[in-house]
Amino acid sequence: MFLTQTQEWTRRGAALMAEMQAHFDHRGLRADAMGLVVFERGASGQAEGFAWRGDWPCYPCSLVKVFHLVHGLSMVERAQIAMHADLDRALRDMILWSSNTATNYVIDLVTGTTGDTLLSGQAFDEWRTARERLNGFFTDLGWAEFAGCNLSQKLMDDTRYGREAQYAGADGAYLNVLTPLSVARLMWELFEGDVPLSGPYLERARGELSRVSTHPEAKNSAYQLTEFLGGGLPDGTELWSKAGHNLWTGALESSYFKHDMLRWVRPDGRPIYVVLMTKGQALAETDPQVFPDIGQLLYARLNMAEPVEAL
Repeated sequence: MFLTQTQEWTRRGAALMAEMQAHFDHRGLRADAMGLVVFERGASGQAEGFAWRGDWPCYPCSLVKVFHLVHGLSMVERAQIAMHADLDRALRDMILWSSNTATNYVIDLVTGTTGDTLLSGQAFDEWRTARERLNGFFTDLGWAEFAGCNLSQKLMDDTRYGREAQYAGADGAYLNVLTPLSVARLMWELFEGDVPLSGPYLERARGELSRVSTHPEAKNSAYQLTEFLGGGLPDGTELWSKAGHNLWTGALESSYFKHDMLRWVRPDGRPIYVVLMTKGQALAETDPQVFPDIGQLLYARLNMAEPVEAL
């Protein structure tokens, strides 16, 4: 695993979990329906931090879009697909506005597939093999945290049809799955480690995740700031984020999830990383202020120079 959980971070993480439960359990943040990873670059140069249920296999909503951003830009950099106006716009919109339509356009280009109507026999087998390139790209990187994950399904607002339903399985057994640690690994490699991007492609991937409280659309829910962890950070905080949010989709397996992957720069100039993945209608729908309030608590505690103690 890329993350080392030191004794200091174990104490700090336990105290943080205790405080989060004390403040937010009654608002729907249940310890058995969440995963949390907090980490930073340690003195050794490696990732050090804390994980609570970091291996929780969870429907990831739109967090998969950062994986597709990295994959798509890597293929452009290697001249495996050509950048053009619609691809450029789709790479932006699937992160900036979390557009499912843009994401599915990128998936089609990267895999050479299209969706919709039913397929059978060899035609379906060949289509499925091509779509699996989405998983193969990250499997080939050798990240242990990606084992058992899946990001090969398109992003849907409700029920699937045709070959997309065939591929996901009648019982939804092959829907997208990520873990908090797999998302944390992607963040670490994107900002601190080694992703298959360089130069302007790496800078673009990082830049797409930037969130600014003074952005003209900052209060637009589609910008995914005010109702997520970053909404609880002070104005002017330098931060990068991608969130995910599903209400009722027609399937229990993919309904009522809310997630965020967040990086911010602390007042002393050191970046800190947080991945929070949650399930529950209260968090996803009933109380949109919970995530900003959690973000405020995380900012206060994780900016402290010394480990916190449980209340």
